Amino acid sequence: MKPRTMGRHFRESFKSLHRNGLMTFAAISAVTVTLVLVGFFMITMLNVNKLASDVEDNVKINANVDLSANKTDKQQIEKDLQNLNGVANVTYSSKENELKKMVKTYGDSFELFEQSNPLHDVYVVEAKTPSDVDQVAKAAENVKNVDSVSYNAKTVGKVFDVVKWVRYIGVFLIAALLLTAMFLISNTIKIAIYSRRTEVEIQKLVGATNGFIRWPFLLEGAWIGFLGAIIPIGLTWAVYYQVYKFVMPSLASTYYSLLPVGQMVGIVTITALAIGIIIGMVGSILSIRKFLKI
Repeated sequence: MKPRTMGRHFRESFKSLHRNGLMTFAAISAVTVTLVLVGFFMITMLNVNKLASDVEDNVKINANVDLSANKTDKQQIEKDLQNLNGVANVTYSSKENELKKMVKTYGDSFELFEQSNPLHDVYVVEAKTPSDVDQVAKAAENVKNVDSVSYNAKTVGKVFDVVKWVRYIGVFLIAALLLTAMFLISNTIKIAIYSRRTEVEIQKLVGATNGFIRWPFLLEGAWIGFLGAIIPIGLTWAVYYQVYKFVMPSLASTYYSLLPVGQMVGIVTITALAIGIIIGMVGSILSIRKFLKI
């Protein structure tokens, strides 16, 4: 396509936006509201996925040492655990350390056990990948002088159940919002085309191709989507920055974290612009198809 022709298409798209100012404003507002909601759903879904990934990556298996095991037995337990398939690291934690952890977590009432500590020495086993955890835990149970094995499998299962439902609900709501915005954009373009139907008919009669007629309307839809994405991008950045600044200090001592602000804003910006422009152009395609059949 010649640059002059493309320039004409751009001018026509701007003129149409101005001529149908009220409907253009309505369509841009619909895209804005839609993408604000989509942006917040994305923030929630991405951080829930990040949390699930952090939980999954930090599942540790506690192999409790038999109370009758001596120093030699413990050394052999560590070797046997390190030789299991799928094991990345094995760390020893004495029963004194385990009691200190319980006191720190649950309060001073556990200090009563300091004189006669009922806890086990523990080997903390880390799997190479989250998918190895179950098989490593089962294999660790069979290691000689290992009394029992525990890990937070139930917690992980619950986390992933929540993630699954958040994904389903989020995808459904996002799809519904996008269809609504597409419908409003389509109606806006229909009004623009209807008011210029005589012009479109003349263009067709004098030999203009469908592509030549369609381009200004496609660009109009793209502009509506683009303009509708600007406010959601800025609002998402401002809100997420405040949330990140508020939440991250409380997560500093844990294995968990939110997605960095820069990464999140980058994802939302690209996604919002892409969605806005695409639904704008699709709305135009759906509305103009009928008027090109002359």
